[in-house]
Amino acid sequence: MNKFFMTSLAGSSLCISLAACDPAPVPAQQPSAHDLFFERLSQLCGKAYAGLLVSDQDADAEMKGKPMIMHVASCDLNEIQIPFHIADGDGQWDRSRTWMITRTDQGLRLKHRHRHEDGSLDDVTNYGGDTSSDGTADRQEFPVDAESIASFQANGLDQSVTNVWAMEITPPGQSGSRFAYELRRPESADGRFFRVEFDLSKPVAPPPPPWGS
Repeated sequence: MNKFFMTSLAGSSLCISLAACDPAPVPAQQPSAHDLFFERLSQLCGKAYAGLLVSDQDADAEMKGKPMIMHVASCDLNEIQIPFHIADGDGQWDRSRTWMITRTDQGLRLKHRHRHEDGSLDDVTNYGGDTSSDGTADRQEFPVDAESIASFQANGLDQSVTNVWAMEITPPGQSGSRFAYELRRPESADGRFFRVEFDLSKPVAPPPPPWGS
């Protein structure tokens, strides 16, 4: 057999062998629903939006019709802080509440920080929970965690030990886009349901910082 032919055949066999050993390309990892939800919130950073109470329970009668503002005041790769301001009459505002959404290895975490007007922390603060399912890019739910249950029980808030919080966000920048915050107790006798919604199509002037900031 011709030496040149044999050399060419050997080289071709080697190329085929090496090609067969090349690892298959790794598919690009798709973002999770948690990632997509967090990214949508991040798009709002620095902006504030007006909202109102849309649920209708006697427990929240004092909030009915009062102006509300959410301010996506602080964002980084792992945490977003959203102070929640409620008008309190005579030009005064309750600036005691901040929602904190944090990335975890398993998903997302929601915590609530409560301060008094002098900046001191309320006895009931840092409560919330972690996502226990994938959720969607539009909605994430946060069942109450053990730390919060212990705090509620220590402060006489036994009715809150079955709390489930939720946040919703439709794609920002579109007509009718909105953000919602929700609290419900699906297993309780009182049927607790609290929900506020904010219009993301019309930013408003950012409010002063929350108490204690």
